[in-house]
Amino acid sequence: MTGKPHLAAIAALTAGALLAAQPALARELKVCGDPNNLPFSNRAGEGFENKIVAIVAQELGAEVTYTWWAQRRGFIRNTLRAGLCDVIPGVAANMEMLRTTLPYYRSSYVFVTRTADHRSIGSLDNPALRSLRIGVQLIGDDSANSPPVEALSRRGITGLHGFPVYGNYTDADPGEVIMQAVAKGDVDVAIVWGPAAGYFAKSSKVPLTLTPVTPQVDGPMLPMAFDISMGVRKEDRALRAEIDAALKRRRADIVAILDDYGVPQL
Repeated sequence: MTGKPHLAAIAALTAGALLAAQPALARELKVCGDPNNLPFSNRAGEGFENKIVAIVAQELGAEVTYTWWAQRRGFIRNTLRAGLCDVIPGVAANMEMLRTTLPYYRSSYVFVTRTADHRSIGSLDNPALRSLRIGVQLIGDDSANSPPVEALSRRGITGLHGFPVYGNYTDADPGEVIMQAVAKGDVDVAIVWGPAAGYFAKSSKVPLTLTPVTPQVDGPMLPMAFDISMGVRKEDRALRAEIDAALKRRRADIVAILDDYGVPQL
């Protein structure tokens, strides 16, 4: 009889030791991203947003899991607000639908020209734009105007050639088309969102020159430059605070990643 309690105690201690030896379940950082949107993100984790998310997760002691969804109309509604993820990287700071973190970079639209053409274009008011073929990005499924299109339209500038900002989604690099148009001479100049322009200019066989668009704010409330943050649900104040702290601690590493991808930073 005295042996049975002794054996039971040994069994309990052994079970406890086994449980203690098992690793604790890792925290999960659920992220929604576009699976084919370089330089920002892709399914292989090759975008700069993928790299920055990995840094944030490391600071939070979490493992990243992705829900992949093409960034089209309804992206936030169908992902974050539907509970499929907790974080969206790469959103405009102070976006009303979200609670946004501290910005981790600021960039602008840029003029893209062939370096060999020696065109010096930095302003929307440059008179040369009236006689040039200008490539512009159109946003969304309905090809809505981007801020540069609105600004050029205000000036009565025609000769615009539209390129969907997301390109042909069956291509490996759908956002590169407008840059290729400049390189091939299909347009004389393009106005492109800076991070995409910087990334694709680095790999272009034809040297390209990038010049930030001025003015940074055209007339009342038409910005050409934006602070970029991460977004969480409005009620997720604690998660936002954790991400803010991570972005602050790893600021130098984040800037190095942006530089490596050619992102123009203001």
